[in-house]
Order: sequence, then C-alpha cells, then structure tokens
Amino acid sequence: MASTKAGGSAKNLTDSNPKYLGVKLADGASARPGMVIVRQRGTKIEAGQNVKVGRDHTLFAIASGTVAFRTKRKRSFDGRILKKKFAEVV
Repeated sequence: MASTKAGGSAKNLTDSNPKYLGVKLADGASARPGMVIVRQRGTKIEAGQNVKVGRDHTLFAIASGTVAFRTKRKRSFDGRILKKKFAEVV
C-alpha cells in the first residue's frame, strides 16, 4: 500500500524573470556619462556620436548632452543602401 496519496509532477510551472529591455532615455532627455540609453538584443539601434556599445549590445553615453535618435542611410557590404537607426548624445 502507498504511504502517501499519488500526486502529479509539475513540469511547466517555472518562468524566467523579465529582462527589462527597451529605450531608457527618450529623445531630448539629458544624459551623463555611463547612463544607459537603450537595452536591446542585437544592434537594432546602432551607436552614434558620443555613444558606445556594451557587450550585451546595450547603448550607453560617454559624454554629457542630449539624447537624439536619427535615421541614416548606410551602405551594406554588398552595396545595398539600408536605413539604420542611430542613438547619439549631442
């Protein structure tokens, strides 16, 4: 005889924490050195003037100023011209 009542096993009850991705400083916001501008997976938005890229593709300011988001035309390695978004601190 069983000493305890039969209970099912739970396989699908765990969940991971949210990663809080997205734009942290909006267009026109003031930025100081080291402040995170965008947290992203992959470089959807590229680094412009006074902005660097972290190892997890986070964009952060390296100088004080105002955040600006711009769209620029950039030539790809195969000659195509693409529209890319850039974040910069002016």
